[in-house]
Amino acid sequence: MIYVVRHGQTDWNLAHKIQGRADIELNQTGILQAQELATKLSHIKFDACISSPLKRAIKTAQIIFNSPIQIDERLVERGNGELEGRTDWRELGVNFNDPNETRYNIETLGCLEKRIRSFWEDILKRYPNKNILIVTHAGVAMWSQVYFYGSPENNDFTKYRINNCEVLQIDNHIQPHGY
Repeated sequence: MIYVVRHGQTDWNLAHKIQGRADIELNQTGILQAQELATKLSHIKFDACISSPLKRAIKTAQIIFNSPIQIDERLVERGNGELEGRTDWRELGVNFNDPNETRYNIETLGCLEKRIRSFWEDILKRYPNKNILIVTHAGVAMWSQVYFYGSPENNDFTKYRINNCEVLQIDNHIQPHGY
C-alpha cells in the first residue's frame, strides 16, 4: 500500500499564503499533527519513506518515520513563481487548473504532470507489494490522484485536495489512469 501524506501545517497555511517552493518550516500545530499521524500509522511497517526536499515535508517525514528518508526532487510542490508568499492570487485571476496558465512564472501543468508521472512510474516498479510512505504537498497529492484515478468529474479538483497531515491510501496494484 502507498500512503501519501501532505506535510503538517505551516504559518503560511494559516495565513492562506501560496507556498509553492518557498521553504517554510512546520509550525507547532504542524509538528503536533505529524506526531498524531505517527501514532495513527504506528501499526504499519513502512518499507521506505520518500519525501519532498522542502523542510516542511522532511520534518513531517522524520516525525512519522524513524529510519533514513529518501529525498526525491520530483515530490517538490508546484513552482508558483512570483505568487509565492501572496494571498491575492484570486484577485489576480490566476487559474491553477488551466494548462495554459504561465503568468507569474507558474510551473505549467504539463511540467508538473510529467514529473509526477515519472515519479510514480519509478516507484511502482521499485516497490511492488511494499508499504511506502510518501510525504509531499497539496498540489503533488492532487495531481497524483489524477494520475491514478483520472481527472475528477467537471474538473472539480477540490475533490482531490487533502488537508495538512491527511493520508491518501493508494493500492500498489491499481492500474494508473495516467494523463
